[in-house]
Amino acid sequence: MDEGGNSSGDELAVGCILAIKTTLGEEFEGQVEGASKAGPSHNVRLLKANYIKEFSLIGRAEDPLDLTKCYLDLAAVQAREDATIRQAEIEAERIGVGVTAEAQNIFDALCKTLPIRWDKTDIIVMNEVRVSSPYLPENVVGGTPAANDRVKKVLELERRRLRA
Repeated sequence: MDEGGNSSGDELAVGCILAIKTTLGEEFEGQVEGASKAGPSHNVRLLKANYIKEFSLIGRAEDPLDLTKCYLDLAAVQAREDATIRQAEIEAERIGVGVTAEAQNIFDALCKTLPIRWDKTDIIVMNEVRVSSPYLPENVVGGTPAANDRVKKVLELERRRLRA
């Protein structure tokens, strides 16, 4: 680093605290956490070196990457992982295996208004009504007459909407 506070960049090691003035007139203080590398998750400001008009070294901080001073809430990480896995399983169950794109579109449309799931290539609605391929109102069986009629009506409306 020369007397004016300028450096070739080689001496700006991790942990240096700098006062920076940009070519756009902004002034701020920051700590070098790395060069062209991702650091820990906190407020990070990326600044291209050619936008630095001048800087001065204020001091050196403790190693920001010191693992003995990092806190990681493993319970929160585990809970987030569990929730993500549950969500992925729910989404995977909504994908029909061995069904046509039209069948999947019908399923996706029906699931917006009714509780449904796949049973191989059949769509099970409200755990009592079964809709078999080719997923027309006449392919609706089971359940109470009221549930059966409701599924037929919703299926007919969704098929009409998907054709439009």
